[in-house]
Amino acid sequence: MSDNNFIKSYWKMLKKPHQATLGTILAMGFVFGIIFWGGFNTAMEASNTETFCISCHEMENNVYQEYKETIHYSNRSGVRATCPDCHVPDEWTHKIVRKIQASKELWGKFTGYVDTPDKFNNHRKEMALREWKRMKGNDSQECRNCHNFDYMDFSEQGKRSAVQHSTALAEGDKTCIDCHKGIAHTLPDMSDIEGWH
Repeated sequence: MSDNNFIKSYWKMLKKPHQATLGTILAMGFVFGIIFWGGFNTAMEASNTETFCISCHEMENNVYQEYKETIHYSNRSGVRATCPDCHVPDEWTHKIVRKIQASKELWGKFTGYVDTPDKFNNHRKEMALREWKRMKGNDSQECRNCHNFDYMDFSEQGKRSAVQHSTALAEGDKTCIDCHKGIAHTLPDMSDIEGWH
């Protein structure tokens, strides 16, 4: 068979594929789709662990050390909130959006933007403001995975907490991050922002 005849017969097969060929292509596409999806979700979950988050020294030597001194790390009940519990939403679409946003953090790692404690502290306010804005925008969604006004027993809380939580619940325009900035990390210097409390 000449090259010309082979090309013509191949083109004819592509224009009108045999049912067995079409079935094979579909089956292969299905199998490769499952493999891709499984690999994608495995990688997604691997990147959604505390171990992954602190695998770069910028996190391990800075915010992780601060976090280890908080109630979210060690407490009387033994319940721990890890990095992704507070910084990555549970819902899949929101999680994907957050992972895309986190690519900026990877860029910061590769370029050495915050690779020393001094550089980290120089950018702490900028990073905190961005994270607080994100959390305010999603109604502190990650906090509410564990803390929910509907299940709070205000009688078991301290007087100040009970007043603040019941007021926030009644007003409806407050979210966790409005009052709980610095709960897991050192607050940046906010002295230059008017009205900061």
